[in-house]
Order: sequence, then C-alpha cells, then structure tokens
Amino acid sequence: MNEPINFAMTVEHLFAEVWAREAISDRDRRLLLIGLLVGQGLDQAVEVQLETALRTGDLSVEELRETVVFLTHYAGWARGARLNGQVEELIDRVLMD
Repeated sequence: MNEPINFAMTVEHLFAEVWAREAISDRDRRLLLIGLLVGQGLDQAVEVQLETALRTGDLSVEELRETVVFLTHYAGWARGARLNGQVEELIDRVLMD
C-alpha cells in the first residue's frame, strides 16, 4: 500500500537532490547510470535512460554506439549484444521522428 508513496519520495529525492548536485554533469550521471543498469541486466530501465540521453542531447548517436563498445567489454558479450540492439532500435526510431 505504501509502495506508490515510497516510489514518489524516491523519485523526488533523486531529481530534487541527487541529480541537482553540481559536482558532476547530468551527462556523466547518465553514463554512470546506464553502465550500472546494463551491468545489472535491467533492460527496461536501460531503454528509458538511452532514450532520455539521446533526446536531451546528453549523448549523441556516436557516443551511444561507443558506449555499447565500451560496456560490451566490461558487462559481457550477451549484455553488450542486447544493449547494441536497444541502441540501434532507438536510433532508428528517433531518426524517423
């Protein structure tokens, strides 16, 4: 019953406090978060972050593709292949908009 309240509080804390801090850029936060999500295999959350990164300009198409190459070597080929598919599907979808 308290899950929606806890989620709302977590989201508010993340964006009002954690993402608002100035020591690192939103772009750097986004890269860190994508790496963590890929490493944990949280594909749906990865898709949200990839799309947000591309649409906000935090990461370019070239940077997204380079992120795939980098993370594939650290997260493993299976996760890298999945990430590559997510990135290429996103690029195709966004470029068609």
